[in-house]
Amino acid sequence: MRIKQKPEDFSVKESYRFDEVASGRFRVYLMDKQKLSTFDAVARLRDAFGLKPGSISYCGLKDKQGRTEQLIAVDGADVDMQEPDLRLKYLGRTNKALSSANITSNRFSVTVRALEESSLGPLNVAAAEVNRLGVINYFDSQRFGSLKHGQGFIAKDLIRGDFEAALHNYLAKPSELDRSEDAKVKAFWRDNWGQWDSRVPFEGTKKYHRVLRSLREEPKDFARAFLQIDADYRAMQLFTYQSYLWNEGVRRYLQLLLPRESLFPMRYQAGSLLFHKDADPETLRVLRDATFPLLAPNSTFKDPKVEDAVRWVLGREKLKLSDLVVPGAERMLFFKHEERPVLSFPHKLVIGRTQSDELNRDNIKVNVAFTLPPGAYATLVVKRLFHFEYAEDTAEEIRASQRAHLVEQEQAEGAPSSRRGPPVRDERGTGRRAPAARGATGRRAEASFDEERPRASDRRAPARGEAPSRPSRRSAAEVSETPTRGRSLAQQAEPKPKVEPAAPLGFREKQRQRKAAREVARAETAAKRPKSRKK
Repeated sequence: MRIKQKPEDFSVKESYRFDEVASGRFRVYLMDKQKLSTFDAVARLRDAFGLKPGSISYCGLKDKQGRTEQLIAVDGADVDMQEPDLRLKYLGRTNKALSSANITSNRFSVTVRALEESSLGPLNVAAAEVNRLGVINYFDSQRFGSLKHGQGFIAKDLIRGDFEAALHNYLAKPSELDRSEDAKVKAFWRDNWGQWDSRVPFEGTKKYHRVLRSLREEPKDFARAFLQIDADYRAMQLFTYQSYLWNEGVRRYLQLLLPRESLFPMRYQAGSLLFHKDADPETLRVLRDATFPLLAPNSTFKDPKVEDAVRWVLGREKLKLSDLVVPGAERMLFFKHEERPVLSFPHKLVIGRTQSDELNRDNIKVNVAFTLPPGAYATLVVKRLFHFEYAEDTAEEIRASQRAHLVEQEQAEGAPSSRRGPPVRDERGTGRRAPAARGATGRRAEASFDEERPRASDRRAPARGEAPSRPSRRSAAEVSETPTRGRSLAQQAEPKPKVEPAAPLGFREKQRQRKAAREVARAETAAKRPKSRKK
């Protein structure tokens, strides 16, 4: 089975409410986007209209891979965007910023492809189980993109008080799957870590302007620099780790409640999850009413099994509740306790007619539609419905399977054909080249869910003093002239006189054109305001 082969294969629409106030300071829009994360869409709007960080609020984060509609509110400014992948529809004004309280539910429509006729029988059985048992309300793979892209859990660096490592993972850890300008900026700072006066020859560096300005003013104050990152992104780093702890804790909680034969595992980005395929009436009643906490230093527990599960997962992470603080930035970065339901129940679950799959020859496709409460993941419902044939690659397998494709893409764009791919590190820590054409490593057998299983975080989180990989195909002289991170990021090599790279052709002209375009957009918006906004 396959999902999200096309943007329209995954559609989500928010059901919302807000108090309309004719003279309210916040303009409310319905934002229709595709192939964009909520963070990316908001950043584009801020850049286009010169808005400050925090001036755009929203109800929740929506998946990048799909076609989504969600509410946003802009503080004190009229905006308009009508582009193929990002469109706004004005709805009115309100006097409060938006939050999760403004969502009532999300309606999903998902096209599942590459199915065989034999899948329909098990699908109907799974649909009956989902209606009766619900779905464990885990956080799904899209919450753990930092693992997929090799950054690990930045929150772990923060808990240790290692702001330099946290900032390095944010600013200087390019993803092997990313060929955007952002990845080029990160690769630049990976190779020039500590040389903050270096000139970055890429326009994408604007995103990191505040961080770099702080580092130029106070080169060793990494805590100050990290706090220049957008507040929503900083909070998301802590929430991502909280989500992982929640998933692992609930997995253990299910093992305490249900016999082994009633559970089955499914792999996801951060390891494996457990789902129940049966439960006696009393256990099901407990699960329906149960909540599990997003952990914080002040978390308390009423259910002894919940407390046992929390103690187990914190023990595996070598933490105590009191360790869930960020030393040196307690007021700006903190873990917040919240109770999250253990089960979610899809409402109005509809499985459509089967059709021929135009993207996968000799296969069929089927549309699945349902409604979920805020915070629940539609992809988990789909995986639970098709658990009999769904399998997800690990982060390492995704990166490995993409390397050959990315090399071909570089060659098509004019990159040297001798490039053999990014370097990888062997067991002794020495660099070696990845093969020129490396395919997918194939599906692994489903992971065991015994508590002795090695942790996903142990496999994926970067070691504290681990040196970043070197760029490929460099001469010995180039290597000797490039400062390295070494065992400690703070210990930088003596910088040698550096030659600033020349600016790309037309760089300044591009900057002037973008500035002129923003001024035109503002002027057009101001011209429309008396006619379209007055009440």
